[in-house]
Amino acid sequence: MALNIKPLADRVLVEPMQAETKTASGIIIPDNAKEKPQKGTVVAIGNGTKDEPLTVKVGDTVLYGKYGGTELKLEGKDYLMMRESDILAII
Repeated sequence: MALNIKPLADRVLVEPMQAETKTASGIIIPDNAKEKPQKGTVVAIGNGTKDEPLTVKVGDTVLYGKYGGTELKLEGKDYLMMRESDILAII
């Protein structure tokens, strides 16, 4: 399903992954104690700037800062719009 949104310049639209519901040892984490995910999938990218083309591409799984990006809700899903410089790594 294609989104009707096209980021501009060096901006990237990321769909965050779901927060963990269980710890590695099997303890269930309640909703009010869950941390915001810092990993997501790139779903749309801009064209980059004339000096710096984008290095991420659609479909990449990326790590980003805990408070990076602007939260959006499109077609019932949560997304983050951020600059490529807010992305820390491609996994």
